[in-house]
Amino acid sequence: MSTSRLDVGSLPTLYIDPPSSWTSLGIRELWDYRELLYFLVWRDVKVRYKQTVLGAAWAVIQPFFMMVVFSLFFGRLAHMPSDGFPYPVFTFCALLPWQLFAHALTESSNSIVASERLITKVYFPRLVIPIAAVLGGLVDFFIAFVILLGMMAYYRIVPGWTIVALPGLILLAIATALAVGLWLSALNVQYRDVRYTINFLVQVWLFATPVAYPSSIIPQRWRPLYGLNPMAGVVEGFRWALLGKTDPPGALLWVSVAVVILLLMGGLYYFRRMEQQFADVV
Repeated sequence: MSTSRLDVGSLPTLYIDPPSSWTSLGIRELWDYRELLYFLVWRDVKVRYKQTVLGAAWAVIQPFFMMVVFSLFFGRLAHMPSDGFPYPVFTFCALLPWQLFAHALTESSNSIVASERLITKVYFPRLVIPIAAVLGGLVDFFIAFVILLGMMAYYRIVPGWTIVALPGLILLAIATALAVGLWLSALNVQYRDVRYTINFLVQVWLFATPVAYPSSIIPQRWRPLYGLNPMAGVVEGFRWALLGKTDPPGALLWVSVAVVILLLMGGLYYFRRMEQQFADVV
């Protein structure tokens, strides 16, 4: 009886080393795992609505009732200006990008800790997890966007050519959530009390953003400084693109874009640096 031996020396050897420099973001590797990204996004969407009575209607209920509350207290009682537009559609137009940002920020900040079992068992680019958490919120956004179109038709508001800027503004809202989410998700692995500050951060950020009020009440000389809040540029950009405001966001939007770019680049480098420890610490 003859046996054949496998020549171990002829087999290729694969070495997996942690990134050794701050310049490697692993974008090409992220592209190689694009199918995993798709399945994680689809998993998050299915889990969100699994065994729910109202299902996708929850994507509309929250911004709708917030619009009702804001219209009652800020629009009717406080007589908050709305730049000449009906206050309900003025507020709902701002709540759409805000809800997209708030949901994406909350989910991405907790995504690494929530995926503990997956991280400790198999290797893949960890960036896939917070990116999937951010992209999952787009489903809710587009469902609620249909309601906004219905409200605009009811109030006979027809968007002009500025609507072509809408995809870029959606991308800016996603980039803002991802930029902050990368920082918080990496910090949440090291310091678990970060998760307790996320809801508080979102609540404070809401009132620092012109959702229930227009940015026109901010003095002109402070507008660029107000743009340091990146969501201020996103919200005002949405109103300009959809409602046809005569005055574009201008410096407010460009300052917000610059802040998002800096936050995103810093978040990517920090996340890639810290992910070496995720499997051991999480």
